Amino acid sequence: MEYTTLETVWFILIGVLWTGYLVLEGFDFGVGMLLRTVGRNKEERRMVLRSIGPVWDGNEVWLLVAGGATFAAFPLWYATLFSGAYLALFLVLLSLIVRNVALEFWGKHDDDTWRTRWEWAAIVGSALPALLWGVAWANIIHGIPINADADATGELWDLLGPYALLGGVATLLLFLAHGATFLTLKTSGPVEERARAIRRWAGPGAVVALGAWVAWTLIDGAGVATAVLMVGAVALLAVASALRAGGWSFGATAGAIALLVAGWFTQLFPHVLISSTDPAYSITLHQAASGDYTLKVMTGVAIVLVPIVLLYQGWTYWVFRKRLTLPAPPSPPTATSGD
Repeated sequence: MEYTTLETVWFILIGVLWTGYLVLEGFDFGVGMLLRTVGRNKEERRMVLRSIGPVWDGNEVWLLVAGGATFAAFPLWYATLFSGAYLALFLVLLSLIVRNVALEFWGKHDDDTWRTRWEWAAIVGSALPALLWGVAWANIIHGIPINADADATGELWDLLGPYALLGGVATLLLFLAHGATFLTLKTSGPVEERARAIRRWAGPGAVVALGAWVAWTLIDGAGVATAVLMVGAVALLAVASALRAGGWSFGATAGAIALLVAGWFTQLFPHVLISSTDPAYSITLHQAASGDYTLKVMTGVAIVLVPIVLLYQGWTYWVFRKRLTLPAPPSPPTATSGD
């Protein structure tokens, strides 16, 4: 099948961008979902929000770059996907906006009702993308209805089949376990203890859901490389669940997400979209790609700018690497003798 080196390079780079986004934003989703579960009062919830406060907006940049790179490098991929999944992608973006506003507005007014409303907005705005990204990618690798004109013809409800929903549940639980593990590294006291308790059931739950979805994918006819990567993701997640909470466990959940995304892109290659209507209508890299000149210019820009972005984001994580602690309770007043 015809495809050029630059087309392959940019397909891989987009896969790397999605990996970075889901690994980093994945623990943001998990932390957001756990906001009221691990935080029982204003001070504890403030700690939970501060754990991702310096990094969540930087983590979202990976999604913006992935979307922009797809639009520039593979415009037909971008156009076809949005033609059939516009409403679903709109729901994802709307939920991300709601979550981001909630994170910014939570502390703007010292009122319990105000904070409670924004907390629930953050929880829903974290859970919905965690579910829908799994649904979306399950549909992409399984196939979506595409006609001979490269238009996606399905409706929103067509994307919510059992296979896709199982994929969504798997990513939701995976991100929940990832976020709980992150909180055990970044918080202390009761918040850390509750995060550890949630991690004990979220990890095995994610293993079961992801294992079931991967098994369905393999039965559905996944390639050998895809099978190795996806089974590796389940195995690494199982290792993460068995380890004590800590850096190694967080690295293992991050690795499981990375292997899962690698499995998705391996299953697609050398296509960018698979048609469930007729395999002949599937869209290949070469069909979807921009011209050679565009890809060359994009490659030059990426070589210059990507290392700068990575260094800056790495520096941000280094600066804010310390564990958070709750403020000490005020000392009781001491009795003083009068004159």
